[in-house]
Amino acid sequence: MKALKSVWILFWAVALTLLLFLPIVIAALLGRRGDMAFHGTQVYAWILFKVTGMRLKVTGREHIEPGRRYVILSNHASYLDPPALVLALGLQYRWVIKKELRKVPLFGLALEASRNLFIDRAKGSDAMQSMREAVACLPDGTSVLLFPEGTRSWDGQLLPFKKGGFVIAKDRELPVLPITIRGSHHCLPKGTAAFTPGTIEVVVHPPIATEDLSLEELMEETRGQIASGLAQPEKSDGRVGYT
Repeated sequence: MKALKSVWILFWAVALTLLLFLPIVIAALLGRRGDMAFHGTQVYAWILFKVTGMRLKVTGREHIEPGRRYVILSNHASYLDPPALVLALGLQYRWVIKKELRKVPLFGLALEASRNLFIDRAKGSDAMQSMREAVACLPDGTSVLLFPEGTRSWDGQLLPFKKGGFVIAKDRELPVLPITIRGSHHCLPKGTAAFTPGTIEVVVHPPIATEDLSLEELMEETRGQIASGLAQPEKSDGRVGYT
């Protein structure tokens, strides 16, 4: 059964990439902002969740101010986290992505055409400078999203945070929008393609203003918010939105 599930999700991942690659690239080329291409990734995520039996719950979306730019920072424990965020947040943003994904056939090109930001983490300060320049060129009203852990967690617990996203928030004087993703590690843990249908919850925390906090204070506050979401019991009240 695990093998069949692995084949199923890999089949759909490849099929959706082939099906949506051309529309996403055309949309990216026709629009300077990349907004229509981003909507193409939402279609990808929606179909992927449907064919794998994933359900999405969203709490705290009222904390998002329409048209406001954020540095969005989320925990990361599964390949299901990106599609969950694409569907949950309801705002335009671009990813900061490790350059290795650019080499994935078609998928990497679609990410690049959609105006996402690629970095070489091995280059240290040079990577940070290139990230600064790329974020500065983003269209008005477009946020940027990073996983501050830098990689997926093996056990679903928070890893140490890297400074890059916090430096960007301070430099650009943008509020940090902390996000907690719960349940994705259970549905598709790192190291396997054998998924388990279930519910993934995205918890949107109140934005954190950056002007009056040091870098260390900002990192501590953000980590505390994200960790608090992981510690909360599951919610099942009417305030939860479904996608």
